[in-house]
Amino acid sequence: MTGLVLVMVLLPAAVSARWLLWDLRTVPRGGGHHDQSAPVSVVIPARDEETTIPALLESLRRLTVGVCEIVVVDDGSRDATASVARSAGATVLPASVPPPGWTGKAWACHLGAGATSADLLLFLDADTVLARDALGGLLELHERHGGLVSVQPFHGVVRAYEQLSSYFNVMSLLASAAFARRPGKRPMAFGPCLLTSRADYERAGGHDAVRGEILDDVQLAAAYDRVGLPVRCAVGGPSIWMRSYPGGLRQMADGWTKNFASGASATAPGPALASALWMSAHHAVAVGAALALVEAVTGRGVSLTYGESALWAVAWVGVAWQLRSILSRIGSFRWWTWALFPVTLVAFDVLFARSAAHTVVRRSVLWRGREVDFSRRGSPEEVV
Repeated sequence: MTGLVLVMVLLPAAVSARWLLWDLRTVPRGGGHHDQSAPVSVVIPARDEETTIPALLESLRRLTVGVCEIVVVDDGSRDATASVARSAGATVLPASVPPPGWTGKAWACHLGAGATSADLLLFLDADTVLARDALGGLLELHERHGGLVSVQPFHGVVRAYEQLSSYFNVMSLLASAAFARRPGKRPMAFGPCLLTSRADYERAGGHDAVRGEILDDVQLAAAYDRVGLPVRCAVGGPSIWMRSYPGGLRQMADGWTKNFASGASATAPGPALASALWMSAHHAVAVGAALALVEAVTGRGVSLTYGESALWAVAWVGVAWQLRSILSRIGSFRWWTWALFPVTLVAFDVLFARSAAHTVVRRSVLWRGREVDFSRRGSPEEVV
């Protein structure tokens, strides 16, 4: 009986994940571009990024296909972000206080786009890094599909606490449905890397159209969709990567709390249900295998696991292997994040509960020294 129940739970969950990541594509390597430069202006909104932005600017300098200009919009940094960027050769534009109705990042991107002149705009988060041939691949995607090209960078994971974000990375992709076999009606984009023509950007309304949105990237995709422009998503693979939360466990907790609290409303019902089914299966296997282990060690068990230790072991291997196959494509996660998946699963549960508390009770979270207020849109204190 236990075997039948497991099959009924695990098989739909595995199929759901496969359906949601059916077209998980990476940025092509190099592309067909051999020119030394391209009509691309890079806009980098930055706040307190003195430790991360040098790597990005250095990677832009080493591109095989160069860019016309690099504008760093300093969004009220309290560190040396501006001087570091300026010394690396970037043009630094101080961002004024966002006008009423604007979030910090949307305002910074708006100012940066207005201060550039190239036909193509590349918006990059300050913690991203590009391989030498990355721009060629981005240009190939844009030439092939037009509209808005969006990339979720490969997650470079360094310290042990960063490994705990493995399930968050997977769930972000699953719930987005950006790579589903039959994408839903809600377009999706990832904010760390966005490439668009200036004409399409202006046609969609630019960041002015998403001025009060915490999830400006998701809403920007919706703005493109409203005017009939396509949105194409990819993952960074070896071309584009990032390290999101190098500042410690608290920074990681606040970052994922903000992302999940603000992203819940952007998830379509179908992908949300499929993602929840996938997570439920992982919880079921973790609990069932733990009870089976107790039975094997003590000789005392419950009807849920009695006589089924081998079956739970097979279920563990199946769940861990699928998790491994996903994580290997989206980040440099260590073996134990999938082999010992209940460890990172508990971390997900704790931070998810924290996110729910901030969303329902506090209605806000502190991020980069500013309050992100979930009860109001368009507050000048909001920043992403």
